[in-house]
Amino acid sequence: MNTKFNFGPEDGKQIVYVRPVDVIELPEELQEQVRAEGLDTLYAVHDAAGERLALVKDRWLAFMLARQNDMSPVSVH
Repeated sequence: MNTKFNFGPEDGKQIVYVRPVDVIELPEELQEQVRAEGLDTLYAVHDAAGERLALVKDRWLAFMLARQNDMSPVSVH
């Protein structure tokens, strides 16, 4: 009955969450930069505490960024 379970990722990597972010949710100066590139949506990478670690232009790039930094990305809808 006192068995400890490890509910973390099996590979020992930190889980991060990838979610779409509407440009309108960003600060105004960042909105201007992003809209200049013709984007309406960016993708954010967040840690387990909800802190934004990165903003990138597409979902594929968010997943690659996480994996290159030894993290396990998971989609959030």
